[in-house]
Amino acid sequence: MGSRRRRRQHHGRWVVPAVAPAAAAFAAAGLLLFIVAFHCVLSPPLGDGGGGHRVVRRLNPLLNKPGELRRNVVGTVDFAVPSGGSKLGDELWASKAANNFFGCSNATKEFEDAMAVTEPNRYLMIATSGGLNQQRTGIIDAVVAARILNATLIIPKLDQKSFWKDESDFADIFFVESFISSLSNDVKIIRQVPDKNGKTPYPYKMRVPRKCTPKCYESRVLPALLKKHVVQLTKFDYRVSNRLDTNLQKLRCRVNYHALQFTDPILKMGEMLVQRMRAKSGRFIALHLRFEPDMLAFSGCYFGGGEIERTELGAIRKRWKTLHASDPDRERRHGKCPLTPEEVGLMLRALGFGDDVHLYVASGDVYGGEETLAPLKALFPNFHSKDTLASKEELAPFFSFSSRMAALDYIVCDRSDVFVTNNNGNMARMLAGRRRYFGHKRTIRPNAKKLYSLFLNRTSMSWDTFSSKVQTYQKGFMGEPNEIKPGRGEFHEHPMDCICTKTRGRTGHSKAHLSNHAGEAVERHSSDGEFDWRDLDYGENASLGRDSSNETDSDYSRIDGSDIPELEDMVSD
Repeated sequence: MGSRRRRRQHHGRWVVPAVAPAAAAFAAAGLLLFIVAFHCVLSPPLGDGGGGHRVVRRLNPLLNKPGELRRNVVGTVDFAVPSGGSKLGDELWASKAANNFFGCSNATKEFEDAMAVTEPNRYLMIATSGGLNQQRTGIIDAVVAARILNATLIIPKLDQKSFWKDESDFADIFFVESFISSLSNDVKIIRQVPDKNGKTPYPYKMRVPRKCTPKCYESRVLPALLKKHVVQLTKFDYRVSNRLDTNLQKLRCRVNYHALQFTDPILKMGEMLVQRMRAKSGRFIALHLRFEPDMLAFSGCYFGGGEIERTELGAIRKRWKTLHASDPDRERRHGKCPLTPEEVGLMLRALGFGDDVHLYVASGDVYGGEETLAPLKALFPNFHSKDTLASKEELAPFFSFSSRMAALDYIVCDRSDVFVTNNNGNMARMLAGRRRYFGHKRTIRPNAKKLYSLFLNRTSMSWDTFSSKVQTYQKGFMGEPNEIKPGRGEFHEHPMDCICTKTRGRTGHSKAHLSNHAGEAVERHSSDGEFDWRDLDYGENASLGRDSSNETDSDYSRIDGSDIPELEDMVSD
């Protein structure tokens, strides 16, 4: 073997010293291999992407990292993803402990009937905010607020002034009769305020702080309700405390899981999409990808696209004038960045899902288009969406309405055998809670904080090592019934007061089962932290300006520091 020598620089050019003929041939072959690999890395893929959408090109993440480039070229010999899946089989698709739990949201005897508590001449109106699932939280909490105030609730008004200008009203999305009748014992609900002296009363508009407690409603809203009789709460999202007494939490569950039913056209189309997925494969994974430009910009994260990415996402980020500057590396280390499509695919393959698995992807326009999706499609060739499962003619009645399109994705994700979130937006939280309530169907949330360093160094280890580490890091993030301590976690994602356990013919609240059955240390995670991009829905930019001159500075004050900053614009999901 020839000895290793230092290369000498001569007049700005690299000169390779002479070596023995055999060694020279070997070196030349190696150099040729390196050049070909280097060319492949730098060359853009053919085509502009599909779907008729403009593809936003991203620089290859290796361009600014020569060390990373060398490692990926010469250090990936053992990092070969096997085609087959895990030997775990059914354990991977469903929790063994799931059958021990069930949803239980009936009111207790102490919860009086609506007829007994509803006061006359108190009418509560609410104006929701954001996309479908953000509005859903507002509708649920509107029922709770009406109950706290002993008021009659008017059918909620949906947000029709957002970025996408979705003109759908409540009756276009939800089955009104079911909403009113199924909650008749809890809250009196009517379609509109009764006329007074032949005229419809004009509501007094106001806004309550974020996470407003029952005492907050009694001190802030009730006086206005007693004086004005008709009050409208504006920008109604996250305006009720996450922590309420058990009866009010159970009311939330009755609204969310039973009263809010999609209209027949949405249900029929959603079920058709599910049936077409089932026809392709007995079981399937649904992925809420969450890799749209608005989301990435708001997150403040960096995904390796060089100056092009920084410029493009930076321009979008300027929409939020009050958004603080972010440290992308810190956000990534703290697990606050969405995984890339490739990273999601690698996580799922490492967990044991084979390349024969059928994958349904719910997403808006992905940043980078087909170029970004290509690695995920390579890992899961059986790649589907509502656009590939249904014809344009079938989707035509829904296509112009973002909330109705989101409802179709919601149904397919809900019916899937495994649902995968990408860092917990509104839709993900809503579905995670629903799937827990209806039998703890498998729901996987990436442990982004731990996976970050693993993805960063993945090419320095074998696939078996990588896979083993992913499985270890994902314990506590696989939708098992025992992952969250009592009192922790956002309620819509973890409706603990509404889940009971079966124990020798008896039932009890699920709070008793929260130790890990294997005795392993489980990382706890909570959604009660500071406000970030995961609290928003994708696709809708709604002004957060004041809705009425009725609103005063006090309407924006915080309660116990729990309020979140109002931003000039919001993206929604």
